[in-house]
Amino acid sequence: MTFQRARTEEQREIRRRAILDMASAMLDEMPVAAVTLNELSRRVGLAKPNVLRYFESREAVLLELLDRYLREWLTDLAGELSAGVDEDLPMAERAAAVAEILSRSLSGRVVLCDLFGAQGSVLEHNVSVQVVARYKRASLDRLATMTALIRKYLPELGENATQFSLHAMVLAGALSAYSAPPPSLRAAYEAEPDLARLHLELKDSLRLGLTAALLGVLPRR
Repeated sequence: MTFQRARTEEQREIRRRAILDMASAMLDEMPVAAVTLNELSRRVGLAKPNVLRYFESREAVLLELLDRYLREWLTDLAGELSAGVDEDLPMAERAAAVAEILSRSLSGRVVLCDLFGAQGSVLEHNVSVQVVARYKRASLDRLATMTALIRKYLPELGENATQFSLHAMVLAGALSAYSAPPPSLRAAYEAEPDLARLHLELKDSLRLGLTAALLGVLPRR
């Protein structure tokens, strides 16, 4: 991929999208930790200083991708909940259905979960106040969207729906790190199968955690 110098705002936006799309393609091949600015620059056909004209750091690129993936997921989640939750069911059954759909939906989006896991410890570092504040403002909008979806099917949650929605995303990130062991750990599991009991399957672990979280915040009768 080669570019001429971007001279208009439209050309600059095309350049930004190309960088984001290439980073997205890299995340299909490798974990977040393996994505480097040098490799991204090479693949997109720009010198590293030119990439830095559009994004101030690798982390800034990945934060913007995280927001993109989150928006796409929430759009899909609306349809998944609509198709999978009977609003006439008793509260506990609706909660179980919501937890099942969330765990299935999130576990099918490995890159999103990987980005969730890197957000606090990696992605929100090495970025300016302006960049992280812009991302956090967008995050509040996404959180509001998810909260509204959850409250539609579990109105009994009330204000707890916001906290549950936030915890669901944090849990997905935390569990994703344990569900994708590095090669050395996979080899250890194969050599000593008893050790594999420490391995967590993302979907099953999410369902257990999300169900427990929902039942913990739902009102008692």
